[in-house]
Amino acid sequence: MTTPVASTSQPAQLSALNAPHQEGNKKKEKKGKDTTSAHPLEITPRPEFFDHRLKIFEKLKAEQDEWVKNQPRQEISITLPDGSQRKGTSWETSPMDIAKQISQGLADRTVIAKVDGKLWDLERPLEGSCSLELLDFEHPEGKRVFWHSSAHVLGEASERHYGCHLCIGPPTDDGFYYEMAIEDRPVVNSDYPAIEKVAELAIKEKQKFERLVVPKETLLEMFGYNKYKKHIIETKIPDGTSTTVYRCGPMVDLCLGPHIPHTGKIKAFMVTKNSASYFLGDANNDSLQRVYGISFPDKKQLTEYKKFLEEAAKRDHRKIGREQELFFFNDLSPGSCFFLPHGTRIYNTLIELMRSEYFKRGYQEVISPNMYHSKLWETSGHWQNYKDDMFTLDIEKEKWGLKPMNCPGHCLIFDSRDRSYKELPIRMAEFGIIHRNEASGALTGLTRVRRFVQDDTHVFCMPQQIEDEIAALFDFMQHIYGLFGFEFHLELSTRPDNYLGTMETWNAAEEQLKGALEKFYPGKWEVNPGDGAFYGPKIDITIRDALKRAYQCATIQLDFQLPERFNLKYRSADEAADAGKPPPRPVIIHRAILGSMERFIAIITEHFAGKWPFWISPRQVLVIPVAIPYREYATEVAEKLSKAGLYVDVDNGENTLPKKVRNGEIAQYNFILVVGQDELDTRSVNVRNRDDVGTKARTETLPLDVITEKLLALKNNRSLHNKLE
Repeated sequence: MTTPVASTSQPAQLSALNAPHQEGNKKKEKKGKDTTSAHPLEITPRPEFFDHRLKIFEKLKAEQDEWVKNQPRQEISITLPDGSQRKGTSWETSPMDIAKQISQGLADRTVIAKVDGKLWDLERPLEGSCSLELLDFEHPEGKRVFWHSSAHVLGEASERHYGCHLCIGPPTDDGFYYEMAIEDRPVVNSDYPAIEKVAELAIKEKQKFERLVVPKETLLEMFGYNKYKKHIIETKIPDGTSTTVYRCGPMVDLCLGPHIPHTGKIKAFMVTKNSASYFLGDANNDSLQRVYGISFPDKKQLTEYKKFLEEAAKRDHRKIGREQELFFFNDLSPGSCFFLPHGTRIYNTLIELMRSEYFKRGYQEVISPNMYHSKLWETSGHWQNYKDDMFTLDIEKEKWGLKPMNCPGHCLIFDSRDRSYKELPIRMAEFGIIHRNEASGALTGLTRVRRFVQDDTHVFCMPQQIEDEIAALFDFMQHIYGLFGFEFHLELSTRPDNYLGTMETWNAAEEQLKGALEKFYPGKWEVNPGDGAFYGPKIDITIRDALKRAYQCATIQLDFQLPERFNLKYRSADEAADAGKPPPRPVIIHRAILGSMERFIAIITEHFAGKWPFWISPRQVLVIPVAIPYREYATEVAEKLSKAGLYVDVDNGENTLPKKVRNGEIAQYNFILVVGQDELDTRSVNVRNRDDVGTKARTETLPLDVITEKLLALKNNRSLHNKLE
């Protein structure tokens, strides 16, 4: 289900409606399977709301079909992406008809159409001349539609199995889910096969997705049994307007659509997990069950996905974090990570990396408070727009809040004294501790926490400096991501509904970001409409890890609002000429590259599968003596390397040499140095490279001074490979 948007332009509630080849399909439905008959895995007796919804739907659908049947037909032209044209008839020819004219293979692959740039059901007749694009599952929009339709199948299966009341069921970046209210029982893993079996029944029936526009008052009647649907209808749809519902089999749900033609397009379907949630994400609302799934148009893709899940499970940062003793969590401080010594090494190495770049790139590091009076947040706009996500406190009968971001504090620092244009740009950086009140059910290892640190920077600059500063940020971002071997994708997120400031200011800000993107990444960025911050548009940078999973880490946000709200200003170059004019205001560029330190550590843990590049590895070298007489030399080697600035351990325990070496390999030490009589005599070490394990492991003997130099060079070069040059 997609949250509906009201429509007011339907003549007799039936304008621009779906009309899938009425006559032929009606005959087929009479001969087809009874989609309302019960199966052993379905709840019995079936809840009354099934028949209640269908009765209203079928009555209105008959009226719609009659209305469409009476629309005047005329010849239309359909323009394809290559510029070629096809002829058709209005209110009869559908995108699917055009796909079949081109080739049956294309028709089989296509999951959704785009008509004049808008997504359109494949079997919904075209109403006039238009442009047409046919999208398959591999297209991002095609995939979302496919998974959105699969969510409806999951919803249908859940209704038929549990008799539940559905809430919302959107596609996600990696599948889909449906939220539902189930009385007196939780969803458990053992339910998955039953849900999948009922879903498979719906898929085998090739249930059509049928679209219908319904007025608000009728929607309230249709979904009167479901308080969640009623709330959405009452709050999202203005009185006197209409929105769409879709039917597949016995299920009817509020939905903007569009959808695949029928459930038979889904060849592989799997329930992946479940969790608790709150209605509309508000902890004050009812607790719900959320069931997740994945689907594909080819069974081979599901097989590949299961292999992906196996690999992802091996790389899970929570698993590696336990095995390598990097970090842990405790219920006495949920969503707050305890970094152990080896995890802290990784954390500090990342901080050192960013600080070294700050020094080169003209940044000034600051430290600001963690808690502020509510007046600060009222000035910044966070109290009005972000309060529910903040930790608030009552202190001496006044309201305070832990900071969810650093920017308001940085505005106070900028405004702490008079500023001149000569100082700008000021690149103010802080590794500030942030607290955000995430729902307990949403907390997930290091990827979703309540307490975290950002590599946060706010650039205070003059408007004419914006392009140069953004160019410098692009260079900074490319350098840092290159160190980890990340590919990245750029999106411009534009004005949201709850924006602050004037439309003119927003338009100007968006144009400047578009100009910078087009200058430095022409044709390599996309627009993400409505997803900007409430104070300004932003460029979101999405990285892809070794498993091709996408993560949004870096962000570049242009802000004209906070300088206005905090009355920030600077002295211009010609104060005499500007006398009597308001002093100029700086523009703030918000930026983070790693984003949350905690989340970035989770990402790189899984990206590297715990096999850390030498420069960031918490276990760089392990020294092992071949026998008791060489323990003293092993300790001497370890001390020399440690004093040089490397992370070194020595194993002087009682295990055998092969056992010690194997333990070192399992612990992912980058290099294992073995010492015996020959090494003692020649002041050298025998070197084993972690990345040679599993092949015919090669070793080489190097003088202690030489290995020290080579290891330091490898660390300082921040190379991804584990080779000594």
